[in-house]
Amino acid sequence: MKLAPAQLSKHLQGALSPVYIVSGDDPLQCQEACDAIRSAARQQGFDERQVFSADSSFDWGTLLQAGASMSLFAERRLLELRLPSGKPGDKGAAALLEYCNRPAEDTLLLISLPKLDGAAQKTKWGKALVEGPQTQFVQIWPVDGSQLPQWIRQRLAQAGLAASPDAVELIAARVEGNLLAAAQEIEKLKLMAEDGQITVETVQAAVADSARFDVFGLTDAILNGEASHALRILEGLRGEGVEPPVILWALSRELRVLANLALQFSQGTPLDKAFSQARPPIWDKRRPLMSKALQRHSARRWNQLLMDAQYIDAQIKGQAPGSVWNNLNLLALHMAGQRLALPSE
Repeated sequence: MKLAPAQLSKHLQGALSPVYIVSGDDPLQCQEACDAIRSAARQQGFDERQVFSADSSFDWGTLLQAGASMSLFAERRLLELRLPSGKPGDKGAAALLEYCNRPAEDTLLLISLPKLDGAAQKTKWGKALVEGPQTQFVQIWPVDGSQLPQWIRQRLAQAGLAASPDAVELIAARVEGNLLAAAQEIEKLKLMAEDGQITVETVQAAVADSARFDVFGLTDAILNGEASHALRILEGLRGEGVEPPVILWALSRELRVLANLALQFSQGTPLDKAFSQARPPIWDKRRPLMSKALQRHSARRWNQLLMDAQYIDAQIKGQAPGSVWNNLNLLALHMAGQRLALPSE
């Protein structure tokens, strides 16, 4: 059954369903929905947790075995299945159908995956997730540019803050549609606000005082072809303890957008039209950077770089050899159109 994100909090106050599915492409909203489900599960006695990452080599029998086995440590268990590709394959589809039709007792299964398109939702396994009588399907939709100011106001209110309209617009311009960045800015503003009031001056001061490198500066440098500057930012991020998954998320996000734009352009779609149809939306301020980056590589090359990003993801998970940081440097250089010597470890 479908469950609107706005209804999730109230729903979780009652008896929990055997299976929850969180589907969407916005990292922050998906993460927070999953966190809410995990928290509710803990409060209701699901004390044991087991996580599965369903990559191309995943044994789907493991999930069914986990559901069928008795817990040694707790009466109730939480199983998490992460499906980053959104495509389970034939064996995965069969396993999902079997599990959703006969969920394990005293077990909650939380499935997280990207947005399911219309075709996937019409498959047998897709219908089992979306329409199953014992499932709750939470579809996360991106916040578009016109909705972002209201989202920021609500987020500020949750943090006990109020902001002037100009301050809200400045925050929106600063984060350019990235909800994770918006949430980080609001956390910073909580430390600077006087009497809970956020003004334009407060936002400007927060931006001016933020001298450290960030992943959004990294992507801007890459899109602009500033390879050496990108390497310095990466080194700064590493020195500040920023974890590789955060950096890879930012690079992969840009790669997916660029690969899609390049493909549309190669098929004859005018670039302005491709920009306007892009999801998530591409802000006007970023379009010149995107245009500049698109001149460097073909659609095929952007897809190759996206595959490189997937390899780095496997390295982060310990499933592939090599240096994660060296390959992040190399990926940034290739995206920027350069081939420079990598810094030593």
